[in-house]
Amino acid sequence: MKEKDIEKAPDRLAVLEKIQTLEKEGKFDIDVEEDPPTIPLTPEEIDYLRKSTYSKLKNKVANKVGEKFLHDIIKENKLMIKEIKGIENMQKVETGAILTCNHFNPFDSFSIEHVFRLSGQAKRKKMYKVIREGNYTNFPGFYGFLFRNCDTLPLSSNKRTMVAFMKAVEAILKRGDFILIYPEQSMWWNYRKPKPLKNGAYRFAVKNKVPVIPIFITMEDSQNIGDDGFPIQAYTIHIKEPIYPEDTLSEKEKVERMKNENYQIWKQVYEEFYQIPLKYTTEEQKVSVTNGK
Repeated sequence: MKEKDIEKAPDRLAVLEKIQTLEKEGKFDIDVEEDPPTIPLTPEEIDYLRKSTYSKLKNKVANKVGEKFLHDIIKENKLMIKEIKGIENMQKVETGAILTCNHFNPFDSFSIEHVFRLSGQAKRKKMYKVIREGNYTNFPGFYGFLFRNCDTLPLSSNKRTMVAFMKAVEAILKRGDFILIYPEQSMWWNYRKPKPLKNGAYRFAVKNKVPVIPIFITMEDSQNIGDDGFPIQAYTIHIKEPIYPEDTLSEKEKVERMKNENYQIWKQVYEEFYQIPLKYTTEEQKVSVTNGK
């Protein structure tokens, strides 16, 4: 059966239409998925550093389950990684670091986890993932279990919880571990362009004097068709040179420079891989790709 004869999932078609609308409106930081409503996360409900015995046990189980899940989705071609470029740029970082990546699929964090393991860094470091509040507090089933227990750092609308979050980030980076952050803020399914970046990831890097390792994933249609009727995407993972805070600048200038350099690196990867200039369809307002707050 040809791809054109396969019925495409209505929810995916609706998501693609919503992405087109948001891009035209310049609203790049709005999520397009129908996620469960967010329930506020209080400090009493989260043990960021997994200090308690119960938290450690759940974390250990979740990581084992997550590792098997990653192995299975690669084996079954549900996650297709065609090529990894620049893995040496991850291997050579001995300190803590912020990993930044474009966000376009729930499985893209598994791609980075796979690269992290292949790099050999998993032998001496852990990789934490910053996630949205609702994914921790109100996501059901198997994925909810992983969100809550598999080395994740949920954001929160509660100020006291965010104080604990910031302390955990500082401790994790100080001991030499990595933290994966999606600086675009939103996930747009199979969206190939880099979106404007927010400041958060770079503030963490500057405050804790660690580098940012910029990662950009490009994709192409494979011959495999997913359950949604669309071709499963084959990923090329581009890991670029670490970006370090510039000592001679003010803190604000350091953040801006790192963010802008990250975006320009992603833009260059996009244009070289797809062989087209990066252009947005924004109509109602002019987009500045480096002014996210």
